[in-house]
Amino acid sequence: MPSVPATASLPPRFADWFATRGWTARSHQLEMIASAEAGEDALLIAPTGGGKTLGGFLPSLIDLASAVSQAGRDRPHALHTLYISPLKALSVDVARNLMMPVEEMGLDLRIETRTGDTSTSKRQRQRAHPPDILLTTPEQLALFCATANAEAFFRDLRRIIIDEAHAIAPQKRGDLLSLDLATIRQWAPQATRAGLSATVADEGGLARWLVAQTPLEDRFARIVRGAPGARPEVEILDPTDRIPWAGHSGRHALADVYGRIKRAKMALVFVNTRSQAELTFQELWSHNSDNLPIALHHGSLSPEQRRKVEKAMAEGRLKAVVCTSTLDLGIDWGDVDLVVQMGAPKGSSRLIQRLGRSNHRLDAPSKALLAPTNRFEHLECQAARDAVAENALDGDPLGAGAFDVLAQHIMGRGCGDGFFADALFNEVRSAAPYSHLDRETFDRVLDFAATGGYALNTYERFRRLVQRKDGRWLARTPQIAQRYRMNVGTIVEAPMLDVVVSARGRGGHRLGQIEEWFVEQLTPGDTFIFAGQVLRFVGIEEMTARVVRAAEADPKIPSYQGGKFPLSTYLAARVRDMVQDREQWDGLPDQVGDWLRLQAVRSRLPAADGLLVETFPRSARHYLVCYPFEGRLAHQTLGMLLTQRLERLGMRPMGFVANEYAVSVWGLRDLSGLDFDALFDEDMMGDDLDAWLAESQLMKRTFRNCAVIAGLIERRFPGQEKTGRQVTFSTDLIYDVLREHEPDHILLRAAWQDAASGLLDIRRLGEALARIRGRVTHMPLDRISPLAVPVMLEIGKEPVYGEGHDSILEEAAEDLIAEAVRLD
Repeated sequence: MPSVPATASLPPRFADWFATRGWTARSHQLEMIASAEAGEDALLIAPTGGGKTLGGFLPSLIDLASAVSQAGRDRPHALHTLYISPLKALSVDVARNLMMPVEEMGLDLRIETRTGDTSTSKRQRQRAHPPDILLTTPEQLALFCATANAEAFFRDLRRIIIDEAHAIAPQKRGDLLSLDLATIRQWAPQATRAGLSATVADEGGLARWLVAQTPLEDRFARIVRGAPGARPEVEILDPTDRIPWAGHSGRHALADVYGRIKRAKMALVFVNTRSQAELTFQELWSHNSDNLPIALHHGSLSPEQRRKVEKAMAEGRLKAVVCTSTLDLGIDWGDVDLVVQMGAPKGSSRLIQRLGRSNHRLDAPSKALLAPTNRFEHLECQAARDAVAENALDGDPLGAGAFDVLAQHIMGRGCGDGFFADALFNEVRSAAPYSHLDRETFDRVLDFAATGGYALNTYERFRRLVQRKDGRWLARTPQIAQRYRMNVGTIVEAPMLDVVVSARGRGGHRLGQIEEWFVEQLTPGDTFIFAGQVLRFVGIEEMTARVVRAAEADPKIPSYQGGKFPLSTYLAARVRDMVQDREQWDGLPDQVGDWLRLQAVRSRLPAADGLLVETFPRSARHYLVCYPFEGRLAHQTLGMLLTQRLERLGMRPMGFVANEYAVSVWGLRDLSGLDFDALFDEDMMGDDLDAWLAESQLMKRTFRNCAVIAGLIERRFPGQEKTGRQVTFSTDLIYDVLREHEPDHILLRAAWQDAASGLLDIRRLGEALARIRGRVTHMPLDRISPLAVPVMLEIGKEPVYGEGHDSILEEAAEDLIAEAVRLD
């Protein structure tokens, strides 16, 4: 790879434009120009507000400015730059911001966006007459690669810009994008790639992911770094009210949060789930005596509703927006000067990302207020604040590509101009997530995409690809290709229903979508909160939940299966250190410090490198509580495996619950005499795990998601859509057939991969069990300990609950707390 000079100079037109705005080009922007001139791929890591996006586009604008000056407006239509972002809104926002330098320099460029909202006529025009710069999403790129004559569209491409690369690469969206970039490289080998990111934990992994790989060596993009910005200011709210021992509503802190909103220009109030967004929005309005303009933004609201909120934010007409991760990424919202995080952020990188939405300038410190919702979260927030102060990022290293995504890509290539197996194998191996893929596995995935595999190939519905006499693979029928394009992508939401509000039960206004399983629990007349409104359920018509507006004091809160972030491994380790290191308690509220001190008196504090296990009787039952601090997903898996082991030991376990920090198992027999080193031995990750997974509903759900991504089950058809119940019924049948007749089926392997690192966090649990080997400490107690109260309050808690839940929880807490704090 040729060396790159440290800087490059700006052409006169660009230098003059910078000067008229009183700016000076930053060194990382000049280095990006030099890198592009040398034909290198580059990863730009720069803080929010540092001109990262402009740094990515400057090489394109300079190149296009030269072309315009030579050929003018009548130059041929040819795509020069492809910009890819994880969010439609980000593409639209970047396109709007990009027009400012383009218009002020009089460059006369064709810049367009292409998202799921782009009209069919505009898409057709773009294919016939490509713009100079196209801003799009990974899903739209996958659709491009699955259509005929795509090579002609991309043939002249010179540059590919991937924004928020750190957010795309670790996901299945990143696997699919990497495969599509490998395809485009065959059509436009001259195109260089630029990745843009503000927060990168695995820099080497992301620099490798960005670049086309070769069989002989790993290749990496040049890492270009921007200068650090002003240090962020992070405050943890110490509320005047009592801090709850459990719960996630944050209701006790919202009066203080409202006071901070009043003093801000504009605040973003981040929460971690959509249900929490609805609840927080409703509660903030109950405090809003000043009638401040406060809005709601999350992924289940209709696109029209979200765009209306985004427009109002950009125009500075809002005081606050309650939002989820839909506003995490790099959109410049102008007047935002305060970020509020309700509940713990679950990771330092996520907190730094959200901090960047405040004071979107390099020279102004970002300001954040963390509002923990319970006592454990105060520890987590303190750990996150310390990590931000040290600029310590977290995140798992990038792993191997998913097989279900590869199956989707293979099918997509067959829906376009087709492919030859040998050539496609080499192409796939140039994508970093699949660079170590062996030919046997590739052929198995190809066979699955073409026929469904050995156990399913007798069914015509699974025969989707055919091989012509010349060896080219193609979709078997045009209808199969059409259905593929309707189902492309790797984001598998829980089955959703449209929420339509009307006065007379017909027609009406679409508010957004809500999970099908939640609606199925409702009966006509029930009320619930959605889109910041109280709605009364009327009934279900096909894929629509019909509602009317209502005034109700005790509505239910929709609960969403998606959007629950796991506690990062990095923060979990920091919390373990903090619990046993009393010197770190100084920054904690008195209530939290007293809680930990009382734990030390009643039992003991968990060791950072071991596992504390407590046993105690209560109400004719016997309880075991342990504190791995490994996150809810790993803890749920551990709880299930412990229950199985206790059943075999004749201890008659009755159930378990888990939160982010602890697991509680209970039964009818005294658990204090067990061999706890043996109980928590790593061997539970062997036969115990296999036996449980084989029958687990969670494993079936994982398989269902893989089947949808791989195209084995299609949710959308022309003019219709399968319900979630229909999809689940179909995949459960296939799962049982494959387990019996082809247990090594490639899709079962894909589901196991997902379980290992995703839904069940098996890999993390295995690492935790290895860490605590020989370091299990058992404390037999005569009653509940202070640290056990939060997880004990999870017992019997419903996933969907109304406004009265917190008061019920508080009543239950009073009995447990009184027992835990009694010192006699």
